[in-house]
Amino acid sequence: MTNDLQSWGRFPLATRQTPRALSWQTDAIPASGTSLLPYGQGRSYGDSCLNENGTLITTHSLDRLLDFDAATGVVRCEAGTTLETLLKLTVPRGWFLPVTPGTKFVSVGGAIANDVHGKNHHRAGTFGRYVRRFELLRSDGSRKVCSPEENPDWYEATIGGLGLTGLILWADVQMRPIHNPFVITETVPMADLEDFFRISRESEQDYELTVAWVDSLALGRRLGRGLFFRGNFAPPRFDGLPLVKSHLSHGSALAVPFNLPGISLNWLSVAVFNWFFYRANLLRRGPRLQHYDPFFYPLDKVHRWNRVYGRKGFFQFQCVVPFSTAREALREIMERSARDVPSPLTVLKTFGDTPSPGWMSFPRPGVTLALDFANRGERTMKLVAELDHLTRQAGGAVYPAKDAGMSPENFAAYFPQLERFKSYIDPAFSSSFWRRMNP
Repeated sequence: MTNDLQSWGRFPLATRQTPRALSWQTDAIPASGTSLLPYGQGRSYGDSCLNENGTLITTHSLDRLLDFDAATGVVRCEAGTTLETLLKLTVPRGWFLPVTPGTKFVSVGGAIANDVHGKNHHRAGTFGRYVRRFELLRSDGSRKVCSPEENPDWYEATIGGLGLTGLILWADVQMRPIHNPFVITETVPMADLEDFFRISRESEQDYELTVAWVDSLALGRRLGRGLFFRGNFAPPRFDGLPLVKSHLSHGSALAVPFNLPGISLNWLSVAVFNWFFYRANLLRRGPRLQHYDPFFYPLDKVHRWNRVYGRKGFFQFQCVVPFSTAREALREIMERSARDVPSPLTVLKTFGDTPSPGWMSFPRPGVTLALDFANRGERTMKLVAELDHLTRQAGGAVYPAKDAGMSPENFAAYFPQLERFKSYIDPAFSSSFWRRMNP
């Protein structure tokens, strides 16, 4: 047994998991007397990547690049390949990820299983839309090649299926063309929540990439005050500019060397950080040229940044609420969280109406809010449960990949195709999250 393989939020801790590596596509799923779950890079925040008292099939060695068509941008890779590896291969050849989350240190298998989204959801939708084919290995030894045309039901169940339908061996991913590795970005100050909606409407017409940072401690009439970041990939006239290696986070040596004291994240430290972050970025209000790495992956520059939250870990709560209820619901959620446990990082983004092929995919039209909370035990669990309740009242949903506190009843309400999905789960597969949702 080992407790080395944890989630990024490091809560809950899994202390009794047995890792079994799968290194080759020809390997059989390791024999086990317990339940099985694929484990890639462990970048899910809650317990969806954990399997307490079970077996984790680790895919770190299943990380080979198998084929790349530089004319069409389709890359075939094994499921343990990270997004960082794909970028190193494709960006110099004029291709970029069609959709990327806020970290590139995730596996392709994990990106499919959680149907990740990014700053361009209002234009591009989710990662699953660009997965052309993949092969699924079941615990009985059967293998299925899945695509919109071949085994389409298994394709739709596996995208966003939390790793429960079997083990993805390889996938074909359609990359998107770019001229160079730069983004033209602009920072726009937001006075309040209504300003966020106004700037979002204006920006989404002309900008492919949008996201907002919110000062979580700005309340009352200032609630929603923050910074709106928007951008587009740079046109050809910026081709050939020299790169500054220090801007690339995969070359960064910065790291948090140990767990910081839990008391270090409090009202005062969050207020000081927010003050400096807001004013520093106000200096960058005009359009500027930026390498893709710090724009898409600012947190990746500091490795093991999750240690900032202390040894007890942290919760990330991410919800989406419909546009029709968003103003009232977001105000209530942000005010409730600010009164209790301050969030050092609060992010707002709109989701578009492009549907995902995955039955269990989280994004849907509306506004998504992400909050981080240092783990203060029962106090934080109570807060997360209340935010889960407020989300359901607003007709929204909570992201399973970030969750450590939603109720089984709300999970069923958030995902109306749940019963259909259950019939595609591999009988030998399970997770701590799945058992929590099905007590």
